Amino acid sequence: MASTLVVLILGAGPRVGAGVAREFSKIGYKVALVSKSGSDSTTSEGYLSLKADLADLNTVPGIFQRVYNEWKAPPSVVIWNAGARTVPPVDDDMFSLAQESLVRDININALGPYVAAQQAVDGWKTLAEGAKKTFIYTGNKMNIQPLSVPATATLGMGKSASSYWISLADNLYQGKGARFFYADQRQADGNMGGMGLDGDAHGQFFVQLAQQEKDIPWLATFVPGTGYVKF
Repeated sequence: MASTLVVLILGAGPRVGAGVAREFSKIGYKVALVSKSGSDSTTSEGYLSLKADLADLNTVPGIFQRVYNEWKAPPSVVIWNAGARTVPPVDDDMFSLAQESLVRDININALGPYVAAQQAVDGWKTLAEGAKKTFIYTGNKMNIQPLSVPATATLGMGKSASSYWISLADNLYQGKGARFFYADQRQADGNMGGMGLDGDAHGQFFVQLAQQEKDIPWLATFVPGTGYVKF
C-alpha cells in the first residue's frame, strides 16, 4: 500500500498553483505541477514539474503514470486549476467563436478534469484503507451567475458542467472515503472573486479540504482570511 502523500496540481500557474504547492509542501506532501511551461524536471523547491497541453485529453493518463513512476504512489489529492476562455472574433457575438476554440476550451474546463478524476479514482484503489482522497476543482461563481460578456461563454459553460459532475461525484463517493469539491473564492459580500484571486488563501483552504476535518459541502465557497463561508 502506498504511504507517500502526493498532490498533483494540473494547471500550475504563478498565483493559485504556486500558492497551493507551497501550502501542501509545508505539510509534507510531494508536489507535482503540470503546465504548458513545465520543465519535465525537479524544481529548486523539490517539485516535479511536468510539461503538458491539458487541452489534449489523451495526455492526462500519462501524467498520472509519470507521477506514480516518480514516487511509486498515486496522488491522494488531485487539483484541477487549469482554465481557458476564448474571446469571440466578432464583438458582442458569442456565436462567432470557432468550433476548434470551443472544443479546446471545453476540454480544459470540463472534460479534462473529468478524465483526471477518472484517473484519480483508479489510483485511489491502491491507497491504504482509511486514506483521505480528495479532488478539488478551482471554480468561480459562473456556475450559478452568468456574466453578460461574450468572452466568458466557454469558461462559464465549463464551470457549469464541472460543478454538476463534481456534486454528483461527491454524493456518490463520500461513503467510499473520497471527497470532490468545487472551490470558489468569493468576496466577503458573496460577490465573485474576479481577478483578485489570492494564491495563498487557495492553498490554505485546499489543505483544509484535503484534511477533511470539517463538514464542508462540495460547493466550497470561501473568503480569504476567513475560510469556508456559505452564501
